Amino acid sequence: MLPSLVVDTTVLPPPERFDFWYALVAQEAAPAHITSARLDNFVAYAQAIDLGRIRLTSLRYPSLHATRPAGLIRRAEADIYQLALPLTGRSTLVQDRTETTLVAASHFTLLDTARPYIARHRADGPGLAATITVQIPRAALPLAPDRLRHLLATPLPARLGVGGLLTHHLRSIAAHPEQYEAAQAEVLGTVTLDLLAATLAQHLDIEDTLSPEARHTALRARVVDFIDRHLDSAELSPRSVAAAHHISLRSLHRLFEGEATTAAELIRAKRLERCRRDLSNPLHLRQPVHVIAARWGFADKAHFSRLFRARYGRSPQAYRMGITHRER
Repeated sequence: MLPSLVVDTTVLPPPERFDFWYALVAQEAAPAHITSARLDNFVAYAQAIDLGRIRLTSLRYPSLHATRPAGLIRRAEADIYQLALPLTGRSTLVQDRTETTLVAASHFTLLDTARPYIARHRADGPGLAATITVQIPRAALPLAPDRLRHLLATPLPARLGVGGLLTHHLRSIAAHPEQYEAAQAEVLGTVTLDLLAATLAQHLDIEDTLSPEARHTALRARVVDFIDRHLDSAELSPRSVAAAHHISLRSLHRLFEGEATTAAELIRAKRLERCRRDLSNPLHLRQPVHVIAARWGFADKAHFSRLFRARYGRSPQAYRMGITHRER
């Protein structure tokens, strides 16, 4: 599991809950003056996950108002950017005379902790607001601070383009840190930085200034996302993937050099996994195996059966029967 720190205020008496939670927030984000109607019984949760040079924190908390004035800004914190991705509730952020209200799960933004800001988070009804934040050292982003200043507190799409890939990546880590090994933390952090740099550079129209490594990561992420969205297309192949991204087939193959799988193998593995899921889904119990296989691009029944057996150790029909038997 990824190295992390978990805080749950409900294990404490109500009067102690806010101070306990705030100590983590001040450490993981940046000190701020916080007010809330729930300070006397502050039910909140936080999980901070180390990803090498960066730190991802998943937060749930009641409605609150946070102000970070110049007097709270210390030199040691002056080199940190904070990405804020609200998942539920309503968030309004103000920095450098820019004010924006983010649509939950649809937009994220970037703040500079070296500059004063205001943040208002409102939960939906009596529930808790949920946010993912990422602390990024200024030196880790290969973009000039004067350029990035134009994007501070502005809404950036969290569902489109590279920004969509970035937010999907962050949400996957935050939701299931146990699915990753501790040794993968550095790699996950590097991927996060490359995707963020590509997203910001795209909005600043300076993508050609990125390092080859960042462009490689962003392009590979776009390719994998394209494959995921077109697994049910009979036209999906390495050649069609390359054409959709305006690169040669050779360039596509180079994207996967050093990986454990090629583009063709990735497509096949993802399609087999979709078949496995459908075979174990009670809603598809009456559908013949060959219909499920054809839905995910396997027209030849015998070929599909051999591939499925090689990957999962049983024929598709035997796998389905085993699932059905266990449910009974």
